[in-house]
Amino acid sequence: MNARISKTLAGLSAGVGTMLVAGTAFADEVVTAHAEQNKWIAISAGMGIAIAAFGGALGQGRTAATALDGIARNPGAAGKLFTPMILGLALIESLVIYSLIISFALLGKIQ
Repeated sequence: MNARISKTLAGLSAGVGTMLVAGTAFADEVVTAHAEQNKWIAISAGMGIAIAAFGGALGQGRTAATALDGIARNPGAAGKLFTPMILGLALIESLVIYSLIISFALLGKIQ
């Protein structure tokens, strides 16, 4: 694994861990089971959309880079590459939108 990616993942893990621990470290009162459940629903909805957006952005970036690489190698194939690229980008984006809908459904469960 690339050292840069390893450092980025370690930083993200440390940040998420800090966010999860900081809320309980500074709690003033006892948290009920219902409020605890709502907290985890909200965290899961936020993390779900964040992971989906991150993965979708990586997929779309790789798709565009590969299509541009193909066009750079063979400019005559630009017309043949355009439609499959747009179709692939639309399918990648649909997965992110599904995640957004699921996150909204989870947030609807919070009372």
